[in-house]
Amino acid sequence: MIEMRLGDMAAAMTGRLVGADPEQTVCGVCDTDSRNIGSGDIFFAKPGEHTDGHNFVPQAAAAGAAVCVVERELDVDVPQIVVTDTVVALGELARVVVEHVRSLGRMRVVAVTGSNGKTTTKNLLAAIFGEHGNVVAPIKSFNNEVGAPVTFLKVDASTDTLVAEMGASAEGEIARLTRMARPDVGIVLVVGLAHAGEFGGIETTARTKSEMVRALQEDGIAVLNADDPRVMAMAELTAARVITFGRSEAAQVRATEVTVGQQGTEFTLHVPGHEPVRVHFAVIGEHHVMNALAATAAAWAEGIAVPDIVATLEQVTRAERGRMELLVREPITVINDAYNANPDSMRAALRTLAQIAKPGQRTVAVLGEMSELGDLHVQEHDRLGELAVRLGITQTVVVGQSARPLYLAAVAQGSWDNEATFAADADAALEFLESYLQPGDLVLVKSSNSAGLLALGDRIAEFVKGTTA
Repeated sequence: MIEMRLGDMAAAMTGRLVGADPEQTVCGVCDTDSRNIGSGDIFFAKPGEHTDGHNFVPQAAAAGAAVCVVERELDVDVPQIVVTDTVVALGELARVVVEHVRSLGRMRVVAVTGSNGKTTTKNLLAAIFGEHGNVVAPIKSFNNEVGAPVTFLKVDASTDTLVAEMGASAEGEIARLTRMARPDVGIVLVVGLAHAGEFGGIETTARTKSEMVRALQEDGIAVLNADDPRVMAMAELTAARVITFGRSEAAQVRATEVTVGQQGTEFTLHVPGHEPVRVHFAVIGEHHVMNALAATAAAWAEGIAVPDIVATLEQVTRAERGRMELLVREPITVINDAYNANPDSMRAALRTLAQIAKPGQRTVAVLGEMSELGDLHVQEHDRLGELAVRLGITQTVVVGQSARPLYLAAVAQGSWDNEATFAADADAALEFLESYLQPGDLVLVKSSNSAGLLALGDRIAEFVKGTTA
């Protein structure tokens, strides 16, 4: 973070400074997790659903925190800034810091939103722009009202590009994040069913995602998915210049001749004013081509040469931890895609499993619950069970009671000869797989993060490695 006086920091958050000289300066890391706090850092004591950050102020103080942002003054020997709401204060501080760094005339802000693909696209953007300057980008999926400003506060006078991932579970949340970061480039990937239960429907999702492009100024750039009608409708809602990406001929930045295998994905990249170029993209899954196109369009719009973009895309070996991550290739191939899931990404992952399988190769889909679907929970799990059967997946292993509708749908669709198996938990699933798997199998693990199958994917990989030890 930039160096700030405590008095100015308190003013930015409309807070009251206690126990410190207003002229004292700080420039440490800002975080809401006391375990991440070190000497000179700033701890935000955020009240939570299950615990209260104020309980961890003593630990933050002991770790050397320069100041703690609290909602009530505590009897702890550490400077405190007392605010009405620590989350709001965090966002206000981020807004002030980003505004100051932008005023120096160096930093550009590239933001991405969408129901699917945000984290992968964010990582690609960070890799591409990182070859041309200093980049600040989120770790993991730090894209909400807490994670995003924590990332924004890492910028300083040396930052060339801030890559901002913006997620939401309700209307207005992306608008709040754009007020903090004020993007120069705003990417909208897709409008899908992620968080459908919280949003109340796909049209509300579309309105929420459109908050990104509504915030762009006339000199900004909106990067929109030409293949998604709801995204393309946003072109009428922005004052910015529009650049499109996609698989259709209508897209300015597009991909043709896409081929998918267990070694990754290849496609021919078309960019206006450039000769088509063949791209060897190591990330598995045809759906990730759209993320690569979105990152390419944004980087090209910002003046990065196409050969440089392609060179970086070809260096990327995985989308993200737990996102179509190839854990082991022999004697059994294990792909862990259990960091997160929604109906669109689940369908894409299942199609990828069927698509990359070699002739005669057995395919195993280990599937857990998709969360945050509300009234669509049973319907969307039903559809996935039916899809697994239609795709001819050799064995579908459904894990957890919340995902049971997926198993029942697979059985009803035609998995009558033990092609579908239900496991009450990850331990039961692993026990079944240890007896079922054989050399040559292709395994995909996919679920929402809350289902806890990310660790199961790792355990399956360890079992496979153990069979060759």
